[in-house]
Amino acid sequence: MADRQPRSALILAGGDGGRLSELTRRISGDARPVQFCPLFGAATPVEQTRQRAARLIPAAHTVVAVVKAHERFYGQLLADLPPERVVAQPEDRGTTPAILYGLLRLAALGARGPVAVLPSDHYVADDSRFMASVDAAFRAVAARPDLLVVLGVKAESLELEYGWIEPEEPIPGRWSETFYRVRRFWEKPRLALAEELLARGCLWSSFVMVSQPIVLATLIRRELPSMVERFLTLRTRLAGPIESDRVRQLYARLPVADFSRQVLATRPPNIAVLPVTQVDWTDLNHPERASQAMARAGVGPTAAPASLTA
Repeated sequence: MADRQPRSALILAGGDGGRLSELTRRISGDARPVQFCPLFGAATPVEQTRQRAARLIPAAHTVVAVVKAHERFYGQLLADLPPERVVAQPEDRGTTPAILYGLLRLAALGARGPVAVLPSDHYVADDSRFMASVDAAFRAVAARPDLLVVLGVKAESLELEYGWIEPEEPIPGRWSETFYRVRRFWEKPRLALAEELLARGCLWSSFVMVSQPIVLATLIRRELPSMVERFLTLRTRLAGPIESDRVRQLYARLPVADFSRQVLATRPPNIAVLPVTQVDWTDLNHPERASQAMARAGVGPTAAPASLTA
């Protein structure tokens, strides 16, 4: 069965999270990115994401995409990973380059099966239930290798900084869960539109995705062909002695590219969404959301101080 293909994970941990600098300084003593800050006790969000991924995917099949400037923060947290599984980008150029570089590294390491893309700046209250949805996405991709499955979290409030997903009709298939085609992605809607989307049962985009690597690369090539071509020049250099020089040269010329806005929002026909319900999930990239998640986890105040939400 196709589902026996080895699974891989690409953890995204390259964001700066500048708006949370006051919160992370209060906790860690410095303005580190939120994914490297122990918001919820001993483990940082990037460590929690690795633990979450390990429920389905061996560590040997997992790579973590970071930015070299953050090495003083991630060095110890990722010290158990061999260097080839740490995808150290010279600069932060957005999620699309991080995904492309991560896919190339996975290919160089021999990964051929489907991959889960997992952001590391999220709070998930129930790892077991959440990863059961990721497992369902893997099984759907095994049955339909042309699909890219995005996990859409049931919306509970008028969140204006999330991407929203408007589902369409169900996709028929041999699976117990219900996967939907996507009518439209809505990026950071205004209040009136968010009220309408909430009333229509639309979903928050978690940016957790599962697909075959070739599907991800093809979707990016469709919208950003020159960027894909630039990364393909690295294939023969990966893990070689001059990889870092070639990567630095490439990144110095790269524009910032956001996968949600420039790829998903174009609504490619082979995108599916899997609703995730009964899971407390939060994107941590806002001081108030982060503080409220800490409070729900029993480790922080119920809301951010005024100086953090201004």
